Amino acid sequence: MRRTLPPTRDLACFEAVARHRSVTRAAAELNLTQSAVSRRLAALEELLGQNLFLRDKQRLTPTVAAEEYAEELRSLLNRVEVATTRLLSHGRKGGVLTVACLPTFGSRWLVPRLARFIAAHPTVDINLISKIRPFSFEEDKAHAAIHFGSPTWPGARIHHLMDEHVIPVCAPQLIGGEALTNPDGFARLPLLQHTTRPYLWRDWLADAGASGVNGIAGPKFEYYSLVIQAAIAGIGIAILPDFLVREEIQSGALMVACPHRMRCEDAYFVVYPKRFDENVNVQAFVGWLRDEAGLYVDGSS
Repeated sequence: MRRTLPPTRDLACFEAVARHRSVTRAAAELNLTQSAVSRRLAALEELLGQNLFLRDKQRLTPTVAAEEYAEELRSLLNRVEVATTRLLSHGRKGGVLTVACLPTFGSRWLVPRLARFIAAHPTVDINLISKIRPFSFEEDKAHAAIHFGSPTWPGARIHHLMDEHVIPVCAPQLIGGEALTNPDGFARLPLLQHTTRPYLWRDWLADAGASGVNGIAGPKFEYYSLVIQAAIAGIGIAILPDFLVREEIQSGALMVACPHRMRCEDAYFVVYPKRFDENVNVQAFVGWLRDEAGLYVDGSS
């Protein structure tokens, strides 16, 4: 018997309280009473032999060790939940289909189209997970992934979806409402950087024939969604895939800061392990996704 393995319900209560810093909010999320959550916290602390929170009136602050513990548990509990859902759906028509996707690509391009796949395959439960860095199909248990990069992924099938083109955009007030015809003018303006693609500005500036512009300086953001919001707020000029900011340009929240459009060397692909060659759900999703990408490239969707 594993003596240091606490009950899952106690761990779930602890993680929720650590995240919310509140028993009340954790209880509401878990659909439990406050007293039930408090009892399970007390039981966990007794089992571990230490206090997990610093208590100051109504405020709970996790200790340093408890904060690290909660972060590790968060990932484990999510994986347990996914595994349980997969087990419960096993044996019935359809089942869970887990797809890994870049977060902003998912929210801006995939999710708005996903209703069509769900309507065509109502028994398939889509589980969309966000990944911004390379991962393992074995460890993350994904059936398929939308990959941006080169067409290589050992042990997997890979199909081209679409190329990427990037443009510089900004809030209209930042440049007086008129696009710059000479990209050298960007030297006097802050350039918003995407941390996972630190040389994108440098490559665009070289492709546009600019000179005297530092393409690696400027405020840095990890997610495209943050870069977009920073551009809307007028913090600087962003270099972004054009399909991600189509709505903002149409609404006037952003404008094209310079008309030069660059095609990137990397592209978007759908990838899945070779062992899923006969998986009906995977093949249905991959076929649908390739059709949707084709419609988008043709301008039909």
